[in-house]
Amino acid sequence: MRRLLLLAATLIISCNAASSQSSQPYAGLEQRPIKALSHQQVDDLRAGRGMGLALAAELNGYPGPSHVLEFGDRLDLTADQRIEVQRLIDAMKQEAVPLGNKLVEQETELDRLFSARVVTSESLKATLVAIAETQALLRESHLKYHLSTTALLDQSQMQRYAELRGYQRPDSSEGHKHHH
Repeated sequence: MRRLLLLAATLIISCNAASSQSSQPYAGLEQRPIKALSHQQVDDLRAGRGMGLALAAELNGYPGPSHVLEFGDRLDLTADQRIEVQRLIDAMKQEAVPLGNKLVEQETELDRLFSARVVTSESLKATLVAIAETQALLRESHLKYHLSTTALLDQSQMQRYAELRGYQRPDSSEGHKHHH
């Protein structure tokens, strides 16, 4: 009986420890300067990186300019294509970086409203509308360059890109033997 009680107590303690861990999924995040964004997300936003914002395009066969340039040799890009893709990357960064910085500032303001305990229903709604607008513009800035990049590539380059990114298996009739 004593052994059974000890076993039951051990089980209860270990179950409580497990449930307290799962009930604290955000523990430690309160130390972040902007609670809703990780350091990596802030860095990505400030650098104009995609952060998965263009997955609707990328995963539906609309390549992004950065990855196309990265695979330039294996896609047999022409000199003109390389110049155009680089131009698209530069234009995308020129748009995305200021939007990313703006989003970081807006998230900082949202965080400040809560941390200073001055948030109201009105200030919350206004801040969230502004954040949503910036997020939409940022996402559009990434997605539209996938459209422009796609227009520069021929069908075999599109197929090869999908293979290189791991979205499609090489067509065995073409004899591609490239693997990651």
